[in-house]
Amino acid sequence: MFTSTHLLRTRRFLPLFVTQLFNAFNDNLYKTAMVLFVVYQIYNSEEAEGMFSAVASGLFILPFFILSALAGQLADMRDKASIIRKVKACEILLMVIGASGLLLAWKGYELPVTLFGIETSIPVLLMLLALFMTGIQSTFLGPIKYAILPQHLRKDEVLAGTGLVEAGTYIAILAGTILAGWIPVEVAAIAIIATSIVGYLISRQVPEAPPLGKVEELDWHILRASRKLVVDTMHNREVFYAILAISFFWTIGAVLFIQFPPLAKNVIMASKEVASIFLVVFSVGVAIGSVAINALLKGNVSARYAPQSVIAMGLFVVAFYFVAKFWAADKPTELLDVASFLAWPMATVLLLCLLGIAVAGGMFVVPLYAFLTTRAAPDQASRTIAANNIVNSGAMVIGSLLVMGMSAAGIPIVEQVLISAGMCLISAWLGRRLLNAERHAAAAAAA
Repeated sequence: MFTSTHLLRTRRFLPLFVTQLFNAFNDNLYKTAMVLFVVYQIYNSEEAEGMFSAVASGLFILPFFILSALAGQLADMRDKASIIRKVKACEILLMVIGASGLLLAWKGYELPVTLFGIETSIPVLLMLLALFMTGIQSTFLGPIKYAILPQHLRKDEVLAGTGLVEAGTYIAILAGTILAGWIPVEVAAIAIIATSIVGYLISRQVPEAPPLGKVEELDWHILRASRKLVVDTMHNREVFYAILAISFFWTIGAVLFIQFPPLAKNVIMASKEVASIFLVVFSVGVAIGSVAINALLKGNVSARYAPQSVIAMGLFVVAFYFVAKFWAADKPTELLDVASFLAWPMATVLLLCLLGIAVAGGMFVVPLYAFLTTRAAPDQASRTIAANNIVNSGAMVIGSLLVMGMSAAGIPIVEQVLISAGMCLISAWLGRRLLNAERHAAAAAAA
């Protein structure tokens, strides 16, 4: 705790931490406001709502898969602080585009248009375009927010710094999600522009972080660079299994986040404020898990608790499924506000299941990110994170397509939750493999 408090008082950590905080806050304020507005105000079909939620999620994730190799190269070959400032400046423009879509939809301007044979509207296209560009922005910031830590922090501070960044990210997600569910959409449109401006001003205080190794030529061939990046990273067994385990974790998270809004509206019969509470509880839980695992490991980077954590997560997912099934058997006839939801039988159990999923998930994933920055060579750290983003995003896009396929096939949204529990078993196996690789590496170093 002392280390964490100390880091928050230093310029080598605080501006980066706050910049990331504002970035995560703004991303989630926009994404959640957009999805809740479309689900609750534009569509009136569980299938259409589930499809839109999956499309939105896939569009946000796709840039990670396409551009992570370029982002990783840039982060290792250029000053990381300079990249942060340029990306944050671009955020102002993309939030203006997103706000325009929200305001046009709020005003009721449908402006129908047909794209690739699909009927949609210009406001929806503007919202999705901004979401895609937000994904691009996050793609270029992703390798930096972890890879810059070993450059500015001491070795014994890296795990604490990683935990703080992870916990801060989810606190920001919490704040953005709460606001998105409670403030009018027109206020959200103004807020995302204002937040992007403040975030850019704070990013200018991040200390310089020049490249640590030899500056090479950028490989602009995206597919070749992506393949090379992943192959070059995967030779380290600890990094290899950490990346695979993180990928399955975020696939589980993506599937759950896609399902939450339509599940809240159509199964729980909850208002958009209650839907935001679901996302809030999830975010709080991950933040709690992030801090708890740092305390348990006492600053050591280890996968000691990874298998148990993700098994616990899977059990909570199964419990959530059964609670949702019982709820659906005797659900309300009209949408519940927050007070009515909390007074409904089993509401507390439902929220505790969500909290358990998130706490266990946070305990699982935080040490894995620390593996990526501490087991890779310092001049390769950004590219290691970028390789992780490529594999993560590919897995998450597959998860989004799976949800789209299940929604198109008419599989009820509550039944789709069980696939997340099955993926937890795979993550537990990968966590065990990572732990074995960690012990083997420690024995080899001791010998």
